[in-house]
Amino acid sequence: MFYYLFNFLDRRFDFPGAGVFQYISFRAAMALIFSLLISMVFGKRIIDLLHRKQVGETVRDLGLQGQLQKKGTPTMGGLIIISAILIPTILFAKLHNVYIILLLLSTVWLGAIGFIDDYIKVFKKNKAGLAGKFKVLGQIGIGLIVGTTLYFNDDVVVREKIYNTKNTGVSVIDISTSTPGATLKQPSSSFAKQETKSMKTTIPFVKNNEFDYSVLLSFLGDGYKKWAWLIFIPFVILVITAVSNGANITDGIDGLATGTSAIIGVGLAVLAYVSGNMVYADYLNIMYIPNTGELVIFIAAFVGACIGFLWYNSYPAQVFMGDTGSLALGGIIAVFAIVIRKEWLIPILCGVFLVENLSVVLQVAYFKRMKKKFGIEHAREHRLFKMAPLHHHYQKKGIHEAKIVARFWIIGIMLAVLTIVTLKLR
Repeated sequence: MFYYLFNFLDRRFDFPGAGVFQYISFRAAMALIFSLLISMVFGKRIIDLLHRKQVGETVRDLGLQGQLQKKGTPTMGGLIIISAILIPTILFAKLHNVYIILLLLSTVWLGAIGFIDDYIKVFKKNKAGLAGKFKVLGQIGIGLIVGTTLYFNDDVVVREKIYNTKNTGVSVIDISTSTPGATLKQPSSSFAKQETKSMKTTIPFVKNNEFDYSVLLSFLGDGYKKWAWLIFIPFVILVITAVSNGANITDGIDGLATGTSAIIGVGLAVLAYVSGNMVYADYLNIMYIPNTGELVIFIAAFVGACIGFLWYNSYPAQVFMGDTGSLALGGIIAVFAIVIRKEWLIPILCGVFLVENLSVVLQVAYFKRMKKKFGIEHAREHRLFKMAPLHHHYQKKGIHEAKIVARFWIIGIMLAVLTIVTLKLR
């Protein structure tokens, strides 16, 4: 909104200082500051409102240290996070950008699913909340929208890397002459001038780290590329569902999901910036995706919202995000990674979410195997983990939750750095 206003003032009246809104870095910084202020200042008012409405957490006695003390702590604090993401993005981003529209829609959609789940738990006094099948249907719905838009929308394009350009006859952009920052130029390659529709994505640890989903259908013969949506859209649904649920499972102790999401957000911001900048994309030898630089503004608001929420969510938590926040955070991360074509880096970048998810799957599978083989009593006494998800396992071992959270954050930082480094590890 401010972008359009100040752009008009700059062009029409040459308004002093209005031109600064043309810079992504400035608007991203402002989005970060605004999201911090919204989550910290207005967050307190929302918490007080939740207190008055008696929107408190229902806690079961699981034998975890400090668990019962959390009873009555306000939940549905994800409303703070969602507000702190949406408002700065609407104020500072280019709202006609298809990627921004997709991220805003995903935030509202998944936040609404989580809100319904929390509402049923809190106000309807139904501990089960929204039935799992309806959650999954909601995630499939947004996955269909995201996948279909990315595949069929004409604004979703890339600039292909052209190697050995002298022999190809393809018109290319010479970055050394057309773009500032030419010192980063790798003379062996350039980008095609023409933007093209492509199902290529980034994969780590291989030379020219690109993978085309349509290749999986090459057995269909000529014209196989037009059927790539049969692979791409279901994969988008799978990624969104998995990461959204991974964040939901990780949200079990004070500050864990919030801080981990902020760290992941910083990693995504770097990936979005280099993918949307022709010079850095050429230097790192990755695909250049026009218009994705604008996503840095959205992810800046995302990081600011998470950090601001930590003001109240860090141990001892004054508010919980509930499914309203956790489902939205995971979904945002998944959609963002898919949009910048870095979804194959999610297992590394979101390693904490992945391990938390796997710990639950392994716990259930191991218990069923032991029960079938030795009986239920043996299965109960010989669980794979003392408790799942993994953070509860460490709580059962007597480690304080604040220390668990700090250590998971450190691991998250290491994984974020490794994710960025993979762009050059081939």
